[in-house]
Amino acid sequence: MADAIQKKRIALFGSTGSIGTQALEVIRANPLIFEAEILTAQTNDELLIKQALEFKPNAVVIGDESKYQKVKDALASENTKVFSGVGALEEVADFDTYDMMLAGIVGFAGLKPTLKAVSKGKAVGLANKETLVVAGEIVMQKAMENRAPVIPVDSEHSAIFQCLVGEGRNKIEKIILTASGGPFLGKKPNFLVNVKRHHALQHPNWAMGAKISIDSATLMNKGLEMIEAKWLFNLQPEQIQVVVHPQSIIHSMVQFEDGSIKAQMGLPDMKLPIQYAMTFPQRIANDFPRLDFKKFSTLNFEEPDVKTFRNLSLATEALFKGGNMPCILNAANEIAVWAFLRNLIGFLDITAVVEQAMEKVHFIQTPTLEQYFESDGEARNFAASLIKM
Repeated sequence: MADAIQKKRIALFGSTGSIGTQALEVIRANPLIFEAEILTAQTNDELLIKQALEFKPNAVVIGDESKYQKVKDALASENTKVFSGVGALEEVADFDTYDMMLAGIVGFAGLKPTLKAVSKGKAVGLANKETLVVAGEIVMQKAMENRAPVIPVDSEHSAIFQCLVGEGRNKIEKIILTASGGPFLGKKPNFLVNVKRHHALQHPNWAMGAKISIDSATLMNKGLEMIEAKWLFNLQPEQIQVVVHPQSIIHSMVQFEDGSIKAQMGLPDMKLPIQYAMTFPQRIANDFPRLDFKKFSTLNFEEPDVKTFRNLSLATEALFKGGNMPCILNAANEIAVWAFLRNLIGFLDITAVVEQAMEKVHFIQTPTLEQYFESDGEARNFAASLIKM
């Protein structure tokens, strides 16, 4: 099978995070199929150095400029170019030497390099949902103009993408995004008011980074996924439904206009959608654990509790309102989650910060890219002022 696929050079943006380290496991297991061409990290210089020594990429970027010399010295005997600073992310995204970008940088920071990649017509494996939440219309328009394939890596969007293969001419009635419900499924506000950082980081099914784990606990993650799905699959807001499915075996579903529903199933393992995005349109063998139906005799589904987990209803409101509202929602949420992870605010305060930002920050119906950046900055400053950072 390795001979059938031309070796793919992967630019891994966010190589030291949860997505990046798992993508490198896939590359390590398939050295005849993939090579790591670019690796980037924000602050984790030690892991970046270790990865670069093993995978010998053409270039690495360390976002934190104070760590540049340490990375450069450690890789002095290698043929790896070393860059630093936020601007360097766009600079290496402009390289011609890679075939696919795996966009795994967390948050708004992933937008500019992803835009650069699609502008160059590069395939993008998109694990950074915030890119489409903030500026989905512009990113997907650029991708279409430059014939840059955008292949989702999020397990839910990968599931929908897989369900749509071969269905190009068939009309989607709706998509059903499944949510695990997070670690606090069934809990009420009187419990959540006392939740601490370490509780919220313990996800029942998935191993994820800190930001996405908190978003999952507040159900903001599912709200961001709804907005991402709108742009990825060209849907109307009313075509997107969320259902809580605690086992995380069905990763999402598509209902077609004849009423038929297709679902993609499997054990909760991010390496599967990562590998699928990297090998698409082919599938390759792996030794990941397999789903045994005898161990899952029951699959449950229920409505999300949007009265308790109000982030999901705020995200739904932003989805329907459009314009720069999802950008405001995302920016305020990034600041609020950052503050919660540092014990500066309580768990329920995350929602309060987002809600106030959505009420107060200037709304623009059809923003330019520049206005998206301005809205992001304005919402962050407003959120930070509420938290008194």
